[in-house]
Amino acid sequence: MLLHKITLKNFGAYLGEQSLDLATNKRHPIVLIGGLNGCGKTTLLDAIQLALYGPRARCSGRGNQPYETYLRESINRQVDPREGTRITLEFTLTVEGDERHYKVARRWFVEGKKVREAVGIEIDGTYDPVISGGWADHIEDLLPLEIASLFFFDGEKIESLADTRQAATVIESAVQSLLGINTIRQLRTDLVALERRKAAAKEDKEAAAKIEDLRTGLVASEEAVERSLQQRASIQSKLDQAQTQLAEAEHAFEKEGGAYYERRLSLEAERTAIAEQLDTVRHALVNAAGGALPLGLLTKQTREITEQVEHERQATKNAQVLGLLGERDQWILKNLIQEYPEVELGVLEQRLAEDRQQRENQAAVETVYGLSNDAYDQLRALPQILEMEQQRASELIEEAKRLTEQTENIDRQLAGVPAGDVISQRLEERDSAIRRVAQLEEALSTASTDYERSLRQREQASVALERAYRANIQQLEKTEDAARIVEYSSKVRDTLDKFGQALLERRINGLEVAVLDSFSKLMRKSGLVRDLRIDTDKYTIVLIGDDGEPLEPNRLSAGERQLLAVSLLWGIARVAGNRLPSVIDTPLGRLDSQHREHLAKRYFPQASHQVLLLSTDEEIDEHLLSLLRPYIAHAYTLTHDDSTLTTSVERGYWWTTGAEHVA
Repeated sequence: MLLHKITLKNFGAYLGEQSLDLATNKRHPIVLIGGLNGCGKTTLLDAIQLALYGPRARCSGRGNQPYETYLRESINRQVDPREGTRITLEFTLTVEGDERHYKVARRWFVEGKKVREAVGIEIDGTYDPVISGGWADHIEDLLPLEIASLFFFDGEKIESLADTRQAATVIESAVQSLLGINTIRQLRTDLVALERRKAAAKEDKEAAAKIEDLRTGLVASEEAVERSLQQRASIQSKLDQAQTQLAEAEHAFEKEGGAYYERRLSLEAERTAIAEQLDTVRHALVNAAGGALPLGLLTKQTREITEQVEHERQATKNAQVLGLLGERDQWILKNLIQEYPEVELGVLEQRLAEDRQQRENQAAVETVYGLSNDAYDQLRALPQILEMEQQRASELIEEAKRLTEQTENIDRQLAGVPAGDVISQRLEERDSAIRRVAQLEEALSTASTDYERSLRQREQASVALERAYRANIQQLEKTEDAARIVEYSSKVRDTLDKFGQALLERRINGLEVAVLDSFSKLMRKSGLVRDLRIDTDKYTIVLIGDDGEPLEPNRLSAGERQLLAVSLLWGIARVAGNRLPSVIDTPLGRLDSQHREHLAKRYFPQASHQVLLLSTDEEIDEHLLSLLRPYIAHAYTLTHDDSTLTTSVERGYWWTTGAEHVA
């Protein structure tokens, strides 16, 4: 898997749209992302996991919050929640031998009291509605969350893994899922199921009756488990509801005890000021209605009047020039006859007469309005005046609407000021809610005890049925086929047990070698640890000192235990074949300068084919940057604006320019 690009829009402290190019190559496997504490480095790590796994993502900032609450609080505070947030992650992944380019876009926004979420998936540039609808199952098939979590880690995870007992869970998960041991276990379980089916088909009457009784008992115990589980879930649901009601009662008790009283005078003063503004706006609307604004309802009539006045003015002009044209025509004809007596002028005289007649017809327009020049100018300016008046009226209406909404909002707040007897009522409600929670917690404890007891009874019934099946398997020689299947199935199970144990030892041996080699490369004290072993039963790490005796982890310094945790994660990645990018957040907390140099030289460039390294300026300082520089594909700095509480992404690290490649 190779990450190509991540784009955040209004996620956490990242206001607006911010993108990071994450593509790397063999020579430059590192993407270095710097930021001071609180600038959003861990938020970036959370965004990658959230884009892939949604509600199952193990985000550091979520804690025990419900998923919907986490999404709501992840929307940047300066953005309208209705606009929401979007995370887009692009990566390539080899599926069935073919490399595919995925683009995952996860968007959520607030609609009413709900948070709506949508996921869109593009594969090789084409939107896929089927995979978009079933993305949770699809990504789990391609990249199980348990495996991915081994490659996404921060300083806190490394701190926890520094305790060898807590590291056992990670080792077991890696061996079982990442290294393929659980596949053998599943195959063995399937063979047991096959033997049971064959046994059920060929059992004799006595054995059949016994097995049927045991099967009935198992079904009854499973039903008892289901009932007790539902009972516990029901009580848990009621307890959750009661706890919510208690929280609401406590909130109401605390808030209604005086919060609104303290604000009452300021709210009333604000309402008075807004009411005065609203009266001013309404007065301005009345004045506008008393002016030219109503003429906006007579647009058609105004246009017709303007056209009629235009005709009248044109007719007046034609009437004024008509007499002059007659004299001009007589003068033209007279001069032409004197100068050219031989020319026939009848046609010209007819044309001139027709022109005078046409003008006379145009002048014969009935005068309806007879407007003066000033009135005519006012009529022509009326459309522009109306447009300005209508614009002003619209602005006044919007302002009145806004002020009205503010007034209603203040009225609602004033209406929430409690009466004198409300406080005592809230206190009674809170105490009642506390008693209800205590009762339900006790009931839940009892239900949990019943559930555990029913689980034990079911386990006992299952064991008894398993014994009956095994006893009956020995009687399956009634038919040669059934006997052969049971015989070979049993042999295969034995073989699988041996193979699984051998594979486990081989995987464990390989992991031991990889972790020890990684630890040796990172340690400053080369002779402190001579060997490293992993207990295949408890999956715990046992260190062997230089004297050949077990080395207690408490003999290691805090920094050395941290290096052991890093070595464990590095060894798992090496044995697994570096299939995934490693995302490492602030890993140098307790290390001295020499150990930091070892990490910079020997671990970060080889941790995976792609390494996203998130660091402060004190962890990857100018000296360590010089060691990492040849391996860096991209470098970014997360800059936080304390005045707006937002983070922006800038190219380059603290001691570099904004160049695309540092190396």
